[in-house]
Amino acid sequence: MKTLITLTVNGNKHEVNVDPQTPLLYVLRNNLELNGPKFGCGLSQCGACMVLFDGKANPSCLITVERAAEMKITTLEGLADKNGNLHKVQQAFIDEQAAQCGYCLNGLVIASVGLLNEKPNPSDEEIQAGLYRNICRCGVHARVIRAVKKASAQ
Repeated sequence: MKTLITLTVNGNKHEVNVDPQTPLLYVLRNNLELNGPKFGCGLSQCGACMVLFDGKANPSCLITVERAAEMKITTLEGLADKNGNLHKVQQAFIDEQAAQCGYCLNGLVIASVGLLNEKPNPSDEEIQAGLYRNICRCGVHARVIRAVKKASAQ
């Protein structure tokens, strides 16, 4: 049964009429047309669907829209400021060429932002631990670590 649910996404309120048990990922992509979060595994194991919940990075594929309504949600699209300037992590990923195929990019950027929200100056080991939920098959891990270090220095 569909219910009207209010979500706070990227600083804006959105009302969606959906089944409360719908995964947040589906609502973000299908209802709100935010395509940063990707469907990867659907099991909360790959990181492609990461979003920030109250500043902390978490997968959006298994959390229900009903539960997510209690949180402030930030997607990749919401990281840039109102003038269109990229978030320092987004810019560092560009500067360090920390992307290849791009499928994991959303999750890696969101997880990096979440990590820096908790640890503004992480060590290499803390970066690796902070990104453990993100799978990248292209092998950009060294560039991602450099990008996070660069962003943390700003």
